[in-house]
Amino acid sequence: MALLIIASLLVAFILALIACPLFIKRMKKLQYGQQIREDGPARHASKAGTPTMGGVVILLTAALTAIILAGSSLLTYIILLVMLGCGMIGFIDDYLKIAKNRSLGLKARSKLAGEIIIAALFILALYFAGHYNSVVNLPFSDTSVNLGFIYPLFVFLIVTSATNTVNLTDGVDGLAAGTTVIALAAFLYIALKAGLPVVAVICAALIGACLGFLVYNRHPARLFMGDVGSLGIGGAFAAVAVLTKTELLLIVIGGIFVIEALAVIAQVISFQLTGRRILLMAPLHHHFELKGWSEWRVVGTFWVAALIFALIGVSAYG
Repeated sequence: MALLIIASLLVAFILALIACPLFIKRMKKLQYGQQIREDGPARHASKAGTPTMGGVVILLTAALTAIILAGSSLLTYIILLVMLGCGMIGFIDDYLKIAKNRSLGLKARSKLAGEIIIAALFILALYFAGHYNSVVNLPFSDTSVNLGFIYPLFVFLIVTSATNTVNLTDGVDGLAAGTTVIALAAFLYIALKAGLPVVAVICAALIGACLGFLVYNRHPARLFMGDVGSLGIGGAFAAVAVLTKTELLLIVIGGIFVIEALAVIAQVISFQLTGRRILLMAPLHHHFELKGWSEWRVVGTFWVAALIFALIGVSAYG
């Protein structure tokens, strides 16, 4: 099993390492470059035009590796359904913003509708594959709760929360990809402990793909992942958490993503209630940039925090 996991990681890494330069060349030819927020950190202005949508490489290389090495297990296709389905929503969003010059991309209700469809298909797939289980385990205890007919709504919340929190974290070179690798490593361990080797192999494939992408995404980035990558990765997190019955533990393991989302929520609430912002800019990583931190310092600090959250989550699992 260990050899298969290592092979999955290495194959995806090599495929991504080879595919990224080709993808960058293609994006430059199409002139599909990153659009930078006008109200963002001033030093980000130099990133304008950097090829984006690199998440396509992450998702496709991970999917190809999973199909080859994880076999024709239903679990493989269930995870890929959610990962690629959410990735497709992100792809459409990126395409509308970049190729069609629609600054807002997909409307919020269109994204929500897409995520409802993906969540519904996910639940149906779980049911017909015999993996539907409405019991939810409470972290740091031996207690579990059967959500019954409410469970499908819970799964939808997991899918939307995971995709959007990872998306919010994608704003500094190497941040989202690096924290993703750390969280996936925790889930790889949990999948093995749970007796789900197929899930572990898919986690390894995603880790390898993210590492290969990270070679080109580290500061100064030559390629950004775009919404296609962040939403697809978030979908994968949701699927893996549900299959390993660690839905609530995802909040701990993905703690850095949760903090980024909470910072945005706090910023909005504070401004609406008091007219004041509690952060210089949201998400949180931009706040530290405006405090004078270098991108390397922001990313390094967040990676360490992600590692701490992942270790706490693994310890809680046992």
